[in-house]
Amino acid sequence: MAVTLKAAKREDLTKSATKQIRENGDVPSVVYGKDKESKAISVNSIELVKTVRDEGRNAIISLDIEHEKPVDVMLHEYQMDPLKDELIHADFYIVNMAEDMDVSVSLNLEGEPVGVKDGGVLQQPLYELQVRAKPADIPEVITVDVAQLGIGDTITVGDLPKADSYEILEEEDTTIATVVPPDTMDDIEEAPDENAEPELVDSSDDEEKSE
Repeated sequence: MAVTLKAAKREDLTKSATKQIRENGDVPSVVYGKDKESKAISVNSIELVKTVRDEGRNAIISLDIEHEKPVDVMLHEYQMDPLKDELIHADFYIVNMAEDMDVSVSLNLEGEPVGVKDGGVLQQPLYELQVRAKPADIPEVITVDVAQLGIGDTITVGDLPKADSYEILEEEDTTIATVVPPDTMDDIEEAPDENAEPELVDSSDDEEKSE
């Protein structure tokens, strides 16, 4: 079920009006979609942040625009003020609940690998998965259990169980997680000692050259 977010129309698009909207605690925004007319709106900054935090980045939002019928949207893009760490703009995309769409879904590793307990190091080269699904079927997060990974073991996209509600678009040999071995004592012993004095190859030759 979509969460509702109220929105107001923006008739005045001047810089001064936009600045005033932000000062009032709202975010200047745009809502658009395939074969849909783009509309300038504003939403409450706190409500938008709360919605994304509680429902997830790919949440379906019922955008309740004043004097209009609510539309189902997803937060497509947003801009932050890097100095103030505040939202300054948001784009909402109108979705068709009956059509598949491609989105990025966060990837979460769960459990402590056996190999880490043995001294290995867990590496996660991939933090998001490209997924194709109908809007209502998009997972908030995809969790992968890595507890059984030993040193040298790897989990790839192809190792993930197939889901009925969505399709993962990444190549099957793409690495999700791996446990690499720690530095061994042999590696340390083979490393040159920077503080050691250089070994003389032939001291007699050096003495002859100095004479």
